[in-house]
Amino acid sequence: MTDEQATLETERPARVSWFDRRFPTRYLYLRSGDDVRAVALTPGRQILGLGVGAALAVWTLIASGGFVLDLATHAQADGAVMRARAASERINADLQARLDTAVVRMTATTGSLDEMAHMVERRHAALTTVMGMFQGVEGAEAALKPAAPLDPASNNPVARIVAVRLDQERLIARAGTEAQTRAERLRLAFRLAGLNPSAYLSQGSGLGGPLVTADDPKALAAILDVDEAFAVRIRHAADNLSDMRGLADAAEGLPFHRPTSSRTTSGFGVRFDPFNGRPALHQGQDFAGPLNTPIYATAPGVVSFVGVRSGYGNVVEIDHGRGFKTRFAHLNSMAVQPGQRVALGQRVGGMGTTGRSTGVHLHYEVWLNGRPQNPARFMRAGDHLVQ
Repeated sequence: MTDEQATLETERPARVSWFDRRFPTRYLYLRSGDDVRAVALTPGRQILGLGVGAALAVWTLIASGGFVLDLATHAQADGAVMRARAASERINADLQARLDTAVVRMTATTGSLDEMAHMVERRHAALTTVMGMFQGVEGAEAALKPAAPLDPASNNPVARIVAVRLDQERLIARAGTEAQTRAERLRLAFRLAGLNPSAYLSQGSGLGGPLVTADDPKALAAILDVDEAFAVRIRHAADNLSDMRGLADAAEGLPFHRPTSSRTTSGFGVRFDPFNGRPALHQGQDFAGPLNTPIYATAPGVVSFVGVRSGYGNVVEIDHGRGFKTRFAHLNSMAVQPGQRVALGQRVGGMGTTGRSTGVHLHYEVWLNGRPQNPARFMRAGDHLVQ
């Protein structure tokens, strides 16, 4: 290199990086009287300041968004409550208007107290048919209690008849709602157990007598000797009552209850065999507890087997009908005999560790038409009915 080239290289300014150009060292001068103090803002301090500012900005945006979202959620909830209240008021107003119209039409047509009383009596007879179907249903008597009659001394006959008519409207509405609510609860329990509720319903009429289809209200009104609108409501309540009764009767014979109050361990499905460590299908539900913990029948039925089965040890099997069978395995003791009829909750044996078992527990199985089912589904259905 020549002397001239060396001189040029020496005089060329050094390259400045992008970072140094954006964040050069800056100075902040602070003056107090005659004293002047300089504070150096190094690139590191500038980057830190920018980071803190960005974090504050992001936090402000998030907090503002959450506040706006919370306002929108509250507004939506308030709107839903107002809509539900308005719908309820419309239903009540419509019911009252229909009752008033019927009373006015009834009195204007004949003005006869006898005819008004006869209509109320015919409605009462039809309503009694529906109320009778609630007999024995827990809580139904209190929910469907008629209103107290008016005092004859202080009210005229028309007022008393209208009061009875209003109470009849209230009762049929409440009966329909009560029956539908209970029927839907039972349907959900069957679905939780993996069962089709329709398969456990009878196909007969809920009212008895001649079979009248729900789409023929005129014929039903003629049979009951009531007005058509009331007949439709009677039919609706009776249908739900019939479903409720059928499902309730079926549920009493199905293994919806728990065989023991002990804690559950292994569930239904594929698991690693505790003896050989290989994946295997576990066809039941295990419950762990102390030796001789009482084991109970999960539904009424007939004992179909008592004895020893390979791998299961001491076993009790119960046939519940409708294709259902339950099996209680690894028992230490057995308290029933083959052919014996057992009730729900009756003790069938004591928990043990017989057979292919690693400790004291109950192995519980539920079978339907020769195929194993998941017992947890049936216990979940039973818990739902209890709640």
